[in-house]
Order: sequence, then C-alpha cells, then structure tokens
Amino acid sequence: MEQILNNPILLLLLVAWSFFWKGWALWRAAKNDQRNWFIAILIINTLGILEIIYLQWFAKKKRLWDRILAKLPWKR
Repeated sequence: MEQILNNPILLLLLVAWSFFWKGWALWRAAKNDQRNWFIAILIINTLGILEIIYLQWFAKKKRLWDRILAKLPWKR
C-alpha cells in the first residue's frame, strides 16, 4: 500500500479508476430511481468493486455495450 501512495502516477490511475465507476454507477442508480443503491455507492468506497457489481447485476437498464451495438447502422 505504501508503494501506491508514494507513486503519484499509480495513485492518480487508482483515483481515476474509482471515480469513473462511482460516477457511472451513481448516475445509473439515480436514473433508475434506486435510492438505496445510490446511498450505498455514495458512502462505501470499494475502489469500484461495489459499483461494478451494481452495474453488472442490479442496474435496471441494458448495459452500455448493448445500447451501442443496437445503434450500429447494420443492426437496423
């Protein structure tokens, strides 16, 4: 753990990783009106693990990748 704190690039990557997943999961929880998930994700810091679990198994909407594939011109 000390090596991560002493390496600014590694620390920045870890913060960016966590920020990305937390932001995406909070946005989806708010959009899906899932207040309990929103509060849990906001408070609990798990370096993206809780956020990924929510997005993968508990979010109500289709996954982002499925929506991207559905919009491709040859899929219509």
